[in-house]
Amino acid sequence: MSQVSRIRVAVVFGGRSSEHAISCVTAGAVMAAIDRDRYEVVPVGIARDGRWVLPPADLRLAIEDGRLPEVTGEGGVLALPFDPESRGLMVVEPGKVPSTLGDVDVVLPLLHGPYGEDGTIQGLLDLAGIRYVGAGVLASAVGMDKGFMKLVWQARGLPVGPYVLVGDREWRRERKRKIDEIKDLGLAAGTPVFVKPARAGSSMGITRVTDEAGLEAAVEAAREHDPKVIVEAAVEGLEIECGVLQGVDDGPAEASLPAEVLMAGDHDFYDFETKYLDGSTTMAIPPELPPAAIEEVRRIAVQAFDALDCEGLARVDFFHTPDGRWILNEINTMPGFTPASAFPQMWAATGLDYPALVDRLIQTALRRSTGLR
Repeated sequence: MSQVSRIRVAVVFGGRSSEHAISCVTAGAVMAAIDRDRYEVVPVGIARDGRWVLPPADLRLAIEDGRLPEVTGEGGVLALPFDPESRGLMVVEPGKVPSTLGDVDVVLPLLHGPYGEDGTIQGLLDLAGIRYVGAGVLASAVGMDKGFMKLVWQARGLPVGPYVLVGDREWRRERKRKIDEIKDLGLAAGTPVFVKPARAGSSMGITRVTDEAGLEAAVEAAREHDPKVIVEAAVEGLEIECGVLQGVDDGPAEASLPAEVLMAGDHDFYDFETKYLDGSTTMAIPPELPPAAIEEVRRIAVQAFDALDCEGLARVDFFHTPDGRWILNEINTMPGFTPASAFPQMWAATGLDYPALVDRLIQTALRRSTGLR
């Protein structure tokens, strides 16, 4: 395939959320896997302050010796014209006339957390008339907000565990009432709870709480990431994840083989350190479960994906209880693609290797229309 006919893919990474570094690692792995004979890659970094830049070619996009990568803001400043006819990026330099970087065929928005995975960049790209990989505005927003996510699943009759939402105003004005609600989840009877930012990922800001004494501090820790907090009763069981892809040519969505998260050491839960830094987590793909249970979790994963009207891809997380029930935990509409991430590992075990997976995501995005769908 000639250079001229290559499909132009903008890979957007970094961002303003606390998951900035993981987005950079995801982008590094994805760009290394993209077939350069078919695709021309345009890296687009978003610094922590929100600036869009053409990052330097030597930007480190991997975790090395515990050091996390970062888009510093160095490089040419970029702008996205809100013109559906142009579908391009502009390079903006002080004192110079803005120059076009050329049309973009599709965007890979490899952003995790708020200001990227939550529908914000999806709305921006919809306004600009540019196709992109992954869920649209509504599905991204609902998938990011664990409270609304669970409400939608409950409305569809899907299984979720007990939880309490703690809004910013409620916590400031009705703290005692919210603490009593949380205690009723089982904390008063000795059942641990997990206190989480409602709109964050990569296990950022999560605390496992075993008694009332640690509750307020855990909520405040979660509020450092998001003023809206969700508190979930601990569920006894295996932690299982399952990947979902949008169907090919308008076919039904497909689920991967699931994976069981296996943690070594003394970690209480699957936190940021176990995911990315200390290498103590492994995956059993598929888990040691009966074939009927494997098929059931794949079926529910697709139902969870469809309930939110997702597109492109998602990772759906579950608990499998000792009595054989499946409990939905959460969905991630832009799961990590780092070497340690479950999503590409599950699809590789299902028969779709990393480069083929990236290619399928791009091709799926190219086939869908812009605007309302």
